[in-house]
Amino acid sequence: MELNEISKDTAEIAVASTGPAKKVFLKTYGCQMNVYDSQRMSDALAADGYVATDAIDDADLVLLNTCHIREKAAEKVYSELGRMRDMKAERAKVGREMVIGVAGCVAQAEGREIIRRSPAVDLVIGPQTYHRLPEALRKVRGGEKVVETDYALEDKFDHLPQPKRADVISRGVTAFLTVQEGCDKFCTFCVVPYTRGSEVSRSVAQIIAEAEKLAEAGVREVTLLGQNVNAWHGIGPDGSEWGLGRLLFRLAEIPGLARLRYTTSHPRDMDDELIAAHRDLPSLMPYLHLPVQSGSDRILKAMNRKHTAADYLRLIERIRNVRPDIAMSGDFIVGFPGETDADFEATMELVRAVDYALAFSFKYSPRPGTPGADMKNHVAENVKDERLQRLQALLLDQQRAFGTSLVGKTVEVLIEKPGRQAGQIVGRSPWLQPVILDETAGEIGDIIRARITGTGHASLFAERA
Repeated sequence: MELNEISKDTAEIAVASTGPAKKVFLKTYGCQMNVYDSQRMSDALAADGYVATDAIDDADLVLLNTCHIREKAAEKVYSELGRMRDMKAERAKVGREMVIGVAGCVAQAEGREIIRRSPAVDLVIGPQTYHRLPEALRKVRGGEKVVETDYALEDKFDHLPQPKRADVISRGVTAFLTVQEGCDKFCTFCVVPYTRGSEVSRSVAQIIAEAEKLAEAGVREVTLLGQNVNAWHGIGPDGSEWGLGRLLFRLAEIPGLARLRYTTSHPRDMDDELIAAHRDLPSLMPYLHLPVQSGSDRILKAMNRKHTAADYLRLIERIRNVRPDIAMSGDFIVGFPGETDADFEATMELVRAVDYALAFSFKYSPRPGTPGADMKNHVAENVKDERLQRLQALLLDQQRAFGTSLVGKTVEVLIEKPGRQAGQIVGRSPWLQPVILDETAGEIGDIIRARITGTGHASLFAERA
């Protein structure tokens, strides 16, 4: 199962270090877990003497942390590598070296094919082995082409250096924390089990130690990450197995951590203890990303989701019964092989029934190696386009209506960063929307009460209450 994408473009993550002046440009594609992975790669590179640059022309090392969920995402990487090949050739003419590396899910899925298609690439490293990045770079500097995509036998989290407190502070008052990786669900449209491997859960001790360090550095809000985060089952201090609900109760005890979130979830893994956490933990924000993908039982079966639309709706009802103010988010795929007009209308009916505050929707994109790619009755692109436009129009109406419903209400806002305009600051609502306030409303890291005065395209405007 995929995490929802952070944007249509990319996020660039800085590396901080006080070591020798080897410079790295690190570019991140895709989901929140890739952002977290880039931060941990940054920590490993900082320990190896690299410093950040936001200018690719200055970089000794260019590293692309890639996404493989959709076809266009992978092709973006190859397009970027083509530009870098020319840059590397120009550098060579004047005796300057530039190492090019590809990390992440495209690296895991395509391995040596990347170097075959893009010979300028020096290093290919998968998401399960990025703790070996400094060692791999030493081999590259010795003249090797390195492909490191075997699943590591050791726990990479045990081998990664801890981020420096200054680095954590520089990343802001919100943070991601990976607790689970991989997926055993094998949805027929999804490449994640083949790029991230089977489900693996970090231990309670590892997670609590990392969360405490984040809190000590001033982080106020932590989002727990996993391809299938609510399938997390980690070993507790007494050797027993914990579920995500119990972990959230423990994290809520950490001083300074005022807000908790988690993503991405599977409907089949929402157990009673996790639902109770939504009922009983004020620090667990009233926002849940719970992908359903389709409203048609026939398509859900073809996707190997192993739940029905009715199962999903009953689950939503249970969650809303214990947390009435919860806002729902979801993922949808239109044009899955064999999807008929009636199947698509069933999706529209489900969307109307749930009334989402936010959702992510995409045309089906065949991924090589997945069962869906070999299915018959693929839907024509023009039909996919028309269905996606209709679905997105409905979802946008619901998103706007949710924002409008908050106008006039007083809510708690976590102030995160300066605004784009002079005199503004930006905070985050309990439901994840950006909230724009006057800079006098508070300091970064404050949680203030604010009255919502209006809505923007994807944000709220507010004044201190």
